Parts: sequence; C-alpha cells; structure tokens
Amino acid sequence: MQLDSIPKLKHLDANNFFLLAGPCAIEGEDMALRIAEKVLKITDHLKIPYVFKGSFKKANRSRIDSFTGIGDLNALKILRKVSETFDIPTVTDIHEVSDAAMAAEYVDVLQIPAFLVRQTDLVVAAAETGKVVNLKKGQFMSPEAMKHAVQKVKDTGSDKAWITDRGTMFGYQDMIVDFRGIPTMRAFAPTVLDVTHSLQQPNQSSGVTGGRPDMIETIARAGIVNHVDGLFIETHFDPANAKSDGANMLDLQHLEGLLTRLVAIRKTINSF
Repeated sequence: MQLDSIPKLKHLDANNFFLLAGPCAIEGEDMALRIAEKVLKITDHLKIPYVFKGSFKKANRSRIDSFTGIGDLNALKILRKVSETFDIPTVTDIHEVSDAAMAAEYVDVLQIPAFLVRQTDLVVAAAETGKVVNLKKGQFMSPEAMKHAVQKVKDTGSDKAWITDRGTMFGYQDMIVDFRGIPTMRAFAPTVLDVTHSLQQPNQSSGVTGGRPDMIETIARAGIVNHVDGLFIETHFDPANAKSDGANMLDLQHLEGLLTRLVAIRKTINSF
C-alpha cells in the first residue's frame, strides 16, 4: 500500500485504517502544533497510522477576498516543524507544476486537489518528486475514470498513488458519496474517504461554502464498513473561526470519540 515508504509513519502493524487529519489551511505555527499534538496523542493511543494534513495555500477560493494563506514558505516551514517536532509525516496540496518540487522539500505526501486531478502536467510533476501522490477524485468524475489518473503516476515509473473520494456533485449545492465506487477505486490504488469535504455544500450565494458536520460520523462509519484504506478528516479546535472550510470541519474535541468508535468497527470488520 506504499505506507511503508512514508517516513515516520507508525503503527503499520495494527491492521487499522490510516488517517490524514489536520486543519484545512495552515493559519499559523501555534495552531498547527496544537492540532497535531492533540491528534497524535489520540492516534498513538488507538494505534492509527497518522499523517498531519495542512494546506500551505488555498488557491481555489470562491471569492478573491477569501483567506489563501500566510505565505507559501512560511506555511511549508511550519509543516516541516510539525513533522520534526512530533516525528510524524505530513501532506499538503499543490496547485501548480512549480509547487511540486518546492513542497516536496518540506512534506512527505503531495495531494492533487479534486478540481485539478485531470491536469496531466501537475500529476506528473508530483509523481516525479518520488513522493506519494494523493489523487482526489474530481466531483465531476466517475470512480472508473480515476484509473487514468493513477496510470499517469505509474507512467512516470512510480507506484506511489492513492485515490481519495471527496464526494460527487448532487445538483448545484450538495455532495453525495456513492459507496459503490470504493471497491472500484481500491482495484486501482489504496483508497481514502474524505469525510469532511464530501459533506460540503458549495456554491452558496454568499461565496462561502457550507457543510453538514453533523453527518461526519455517518459517512465515516459507512467508509469503514466498506473497507476504505484510510480516512481524511479536517479538524480544528475552533471551526467557527477557522479561516477556511470551517463549515464542514470536525471540532477537535469530538475526534477522539469518533476515532474510538471507528476503530471498534474496523476490528469487527477485520474479524470476518
């Protein structure tokens, strides 16, 4: 599953799902360290392989006045500090070909945003860094179509590709997860379920994306039952005041209870 190729990733022998979790965007050093420390404590206790997630910039905002970041290098250096402080791997998303080599100097996994997953040059540039490439399924794409994105990674000589399902557009302002796609995509690459983004409600008239965080556990449980390899959860200690995607993030105080229940479900599934 290429998990053993990621530096600092622990608990690989626990037969558990792995977790990509953290804030939507890096807002500052203190918040990143605070979130990472809390999530690490939980995942160590539950023996969940953990990768800290944080975007070093947000290039796909609805409005020009939306928060986009604190500066590329500032945010990337914070991601490196998180990794060095807590001895954990990190993941961030890239948006341009030039981002790939730059971000690869600071993080362990490069993520291709859903809107950009068909951009061949971007996918190839990420793969050519030698890092694991997390390909987020386009909201407009079928599960079957993701085999072509994975093949682009393979054509560079790398087998380090993951697929992340982040839901499919349902009308203009809602998302759904079609769980029939999980086994389809797992045939192409290890598959992650992005629990929080799949509960977004985009295209709001305000220009700020809404969400349904009350449904996070429902979607996460269904993902575990359907054998996803990993979960992606954006979390923050103050979602209401988060600078990006606060409407669909999980409040950090609820993460331990959620993961405890999901691990119990995973153990049951493993027993069959």
